[in-house]
Amino acid sequence: MRPTATCRSNLEQSHPPRSAAVRPGHRARRGFTIMEVAMATFVMAFGIASSIIAMQAGFKQIDLARGTTIAAQIIQSEMERLRMMSWTNIAALMDTSPQTFDGSTYFSANPEIAGKYTITRTVANNAATSEIKDLTVEVRWQTFDGRWHTRSFTAIYAKNGLYDYFYTVAHP
Repeated sequence: MRPTATCRSNLEQSHPPRSAAVRPGHRARRGFTIMEVAMATFVMAFGIASSIIAMQAGFKQIDLARGTTIAAQIIQSEMERLRMMSWTNIAALMDTSPQTFDGSTYFSANPEIAGKYTITRTVANNAATSEIKDLTVEVRWQTFDGRWHTRSFTAIYAKNGLYDYFYTVAHP
């Protein structure tokens, strides 16, 4: 007598061999459905859109940081220029105070600075005494998103003080 059944291992029983014919009730799986492709496309588009928004916010912050750095350099440069003036020259600036000028006046012929930054210098008498002047330098600029930003610094200049000493005694 001949055996009619063949012996199969457990692996073969759990994964039957594939045949070219599709068994009834089972659909052949050869690719992705439209819904799977649509969901994958939606997830990828959402990720790309989110990263673009994050990059735009980052670029705004970089532009603001760059503008703030240049404004601080302009303020420092103008304060150093004022610091090296004599008391007579500082007192004479009160006649034209406040004075507004472009970034190219004292700082740079670079068109990015010349047209972008506006500097306002104010010289005023101190409330305590007329022999002290309050010097304020304010820088204003517009970032690429259209918002205006302002940075300012105020210093005190005293007659016969340290600044005046450097100009009149120590300066040749």
